[in-house]
Amino acid sequence: MMPHRDDCCTTAPESNAEGGQHQPLVLERVEKGAPQSCQTVVSRRLKKHCSCSPQKVKAKILGFVPILKWLPQYQLRDWILGDVMSGLIVGILLVPQSIAYSLLAGQDPIYGLYTSFFSSIIYTLLGTSRHISVGIFGVLCLLVGQVVDRELAVAGYLSEGLSSNNSAALLAAQGNNSAVVECDKSCYAIAVGATVTFTAGVYQVLMGIFQVGFVSVYLSDSLLSGFATGASLTILTSQVKYLLGLKIRRAQGWFTLFKTWFSVLASLGQTNLCDLLTSLVCLLVLVPAKELNYRFKAKLKAPIPFELFVVIIATLASHFGHFNTDYGSDVAGEIPTGFLPPQLPSWSLIPNVAVDAFSVALVGFAITVSLSEMFAKKHGYRVDANQEMYAIGFCNILPSFFRCFTTSAALTKTLVKESTGCQTQVSGLVSAVVLLLVLLVIAPLFFSLQKCVLAVIIVVNLRGALRKFAEVPRMWRANRVDASIWLITMATSALVNTELGLLVGVLVSAFSVLGRTQQAQVLELGRTPSRDHYEVLASYHGLHTHPGVAVIRYPAPIYYANQTLFKKSLYRRTGLDPVKEKTRRVKCEKEGVQNSTKEASRKEDGEAAANITLMLDKKSQSILRGLVLDCSAVLFLDTTGVNALKEVRKDYGELGVTVVLAQCNTAVLDALQRGGYIPEKQGGDDGLIFFTIADAVHHVEHTSKPNGVYDGGC
Repeated sequence: MMPHRDDCCTTAPESNAEGGQHQPLVLERVEKGAPQSCQTVVSRRLKKHCSCSPQKVKAKILGFVPILKWLPQYQLRDWILGDVMSGLIVGILLVPQSIAYSLLAGQDPIYGLYTSFFSSIIYTLLGTSRHISVGIFGVLCLLVGQVVDRELAVAGYLSEGLSSNNSAALLAAQGNNSAVVECDKSCYAIAVGATVTFTAGVYQVLMGIFQVGFVSVYLSDSLLSGFATGASLTILTSQVKYLLGLKIRRAQGWFTLFKTWFSVLASLGQTNLCDLLTSLVCLLVLVPAKELNYRFKAKLKAPIPFELFVVIIATLASHFGHFNTDYGSDVAGEIPTGFLPPQLPSWSLIPNVAVDAFSVALVGFAITVSLSEMFAKKHGYRVDANQEMYAIGFCNILPSFFRCFTTSAALTKTLVKESTGCQTQVSGLVSAVVLLLVLLVIAPLFFSLQKCVLAVIIVVNLRGALRKFAEVPRMWRANRVDASIWLITMATSALVNTELGLLVGVLVSAFSVLGRTQQAQVLELGRTPSRDHYEVLASYHGLHTHPGVAVIRYPAPIYYANQTLFKKSLYRRTGLDPVKEKTRRVKCEKEGVQNSTKEASRKEDGEAAANITLMLDKKSQSILRGLVLDCSAVLFLDTTGVNALKEVRKDYGELGVTVVLAQCNTAVLDALQRGGYIPEKQGGDDGLIFFTIADAVHHVEHTSKPNGVYDGGC
């Protein structure tokens, strides 16, 4: 028995049936400090976070720029070879992929190289993961590309009769909004892409400032996997036109998958045979080559860069075969060397892309944090989610001034980086050096590279995400809820809209958690023969019940959304609905007065006793005298939940059934006390709450009426 007096829990001994004493378990709550005023709390926090000392300044700097902490401890002899090797290999892989994914983002090839170069350097300085590779990521490129195409259409660049070289006036975003410059389609496209990237980076840094790195936990693995797979289907569909050499516009709005396939099928007669043959040859080479790398990744010290070989050979074939001039094949075009001067984002575009940038920021951060935490756990170190948000935010903000688009961690390149001996982010600097060499010297040599080859590289790199379809049966067997989240998110992302898929996935995940609390059912417990331990009767053999006392467990919080379901389940399990029983008794009494016959009264009495029995055992029935609610699985109560328990106690009490609680955690105890379930001044004989089920059962057995609750009936 656990009455509350102030903040202590005490009890008075009870006399058992034999005249002895039963002393329930008694624990004394730790006294809580007096509640502090808001002014005191704010003052303390300001002193904690705004005070300045040399040690605190040093810790802040080292925390914000982690390379200053780990670089002085760099083990040159042990780590340098692995870092250089992984950096070289990832850098080589990044060259064709950076050029290819520029297509997906609606940008010229040079901007993909810029993006990978700057993000590699910035993450090395600010990131806390030693292994992830930050750069271009297909899903983010798709999201950016959709925004770019939408804004190009709004600005009139995709209107009929306008070619890509048509010019339009665009306000220069270089501090002077009145200046007007001529900007073609390519210039406007990167202005949109850079603005989306800048806005997404600002969101991520703000989330880091407000310490909301925890939001990543709300994006489950099944949600992210389903979103990535659905987006992969959209990416695959968007590249079909390049594989066939078709010149069709990217579909906008909802149901882009269906719109794109309709346009492709309607334009099949315009297929460029040169592009089609090149695509088939590249697919026949790259698909088995990728499978070879995957099958023998344990034996290979480094994956063979087949993509680079294909790009080099295809470029040479296109150049000497004059595929562009003689066969009309679309090629990458001029790729300048060096770097363009920095340029501010287009402030006027920010209102148009603000919503899109938020979904881009959320996906980029979630992918980066999930990958960094996965590899940190594997290799035995820790990453800081909020610092990762800063790092990926600045990987977007700073490069946006150099006409880059959004970046995040990428699983494929991270796996390559880890498998080739990466030890620290020094490998990222080596990859940046490889990209710098390409930007300064080699980039113009890719002029004749066909876009269909780049599309093949994108499609082949979707293999990992598309393999998830083969795992659906296993996912369904393991957990149907997670599998359903995956399927719904994937289908919405692919068939309806990519950004909507992310939102729907989050909502489905939230409702699935809510639904589990709605589906919880009251469970009847039984006692083990050898000790005072109670488990679910339906789950274990050899348990026995107490005649006239029901021990019940509810495995969920009791709050506003499920309190009605809790009461219904409780009444169903006990076989006694107090409200219906009281109504029946009133009706019975009225009928008894009207009939005024003792025989009818006795008959009704017998029916009343039969209707309030609890099936404690399939073979026996007993009149319900007491109810013990095991609250060990109740994580919390809100005001509605406390009121529901009050109603249960009151309604059963009117029928003479004693209701007590057992094994409540401190949060539930506090909620009960605040809600008035526990009287402020409770006498020693008013047992309402107990620390153990055994104490609660003992109390009920020796205080409730021994002959049931219906002494008179109707």
